[in-house]
Amino acid sequence: MGLILLGAFAVGREGLETALFLWAATRANAGGGIFVPTLAALGGILVAIALAWLITRGLLKLNLSTFFRWTGGFLVLIAAGVLAYGFHDLQEAGVLPGLNSLAFDVSEQIPPTSWYGVLLKGVFNFSPATTWLEFGVWWAYVLTVMPLFIARSRSAKRKPTTPPAASSAPVASSSASA
Repeated sequence: MGLILLGAFAVGREGLETALFLWAATRANAGGGIFVPTLAALGGILVAIALAWLITRGLLKLNLSTFFRWTGGFLVLIAAGVLAYGFHDLQEAGVLPGLNSLAFDVSEQIPPTSWYGVLLKGVFNFSPATTWLEFGVWWAYVLTVMPLFIARSRSAKRKPTTPPAASSAPVASSSASA
């Protein structure tokens, strides 16, 4: 019963989080109307339903080990972006120096208000005008965590899935013969 409740609460929390995210997206796009965010949300829900149906019917095979290995690597990149974004906020607050020392500025090539600029910001916390501190923190995190993640996933991949066979070595007797 506890496992069922835990699953229900986890799904409910994700649903509530998604609803709040969609509400914020439609409110932020109030000038452009709610048509585009609503259409995007419905499209995402339809894709999720289609994928779930294909998987449950056995029409789409999903290697969970490979799936979680790739999504895990993707999450390392996302976490690096969140960390860099946090350092940028500390720079804006004046806690850390270097706010005006830019490593690169690709704002003309990737406008922050374009659909792809918003997508990169939303997924990876990518900033077209990145400071040297953000740049260094992002790379330090990725170069530290990604090799650890890859090494761990490779070692888990090599582990046998079946228990090793019992040893055929004789067991020592506890009785001594004279």
